[in-house]
Amino acid sequence: MDGVIKANHAVCQGYANCVVAAEDYFDIDDRGLVLVRKTEVPSADRTRVEEAARSCPVAALEVVDE
Repeated sequence: MDGVIKANHAVCQGYANCVVAAEDYFDIDDRGLVLVRKTEVPSADRTRVEEAARSCPVAALEVVDE
């Protein structure tokens, strides 16, 4: 199933674990916070992007059903 990435910038601390795990979906902006490159996640990438979201130590990311 396709999903959508939700980012909570209020809790993001810029650890960049998500970037390491899925650099095609995540980056860090000039403020040091997560930048979501693509919000829509096709089912073929969902597991990898969910793992990247779970790697965030402050739980600033989640993938939800579309």
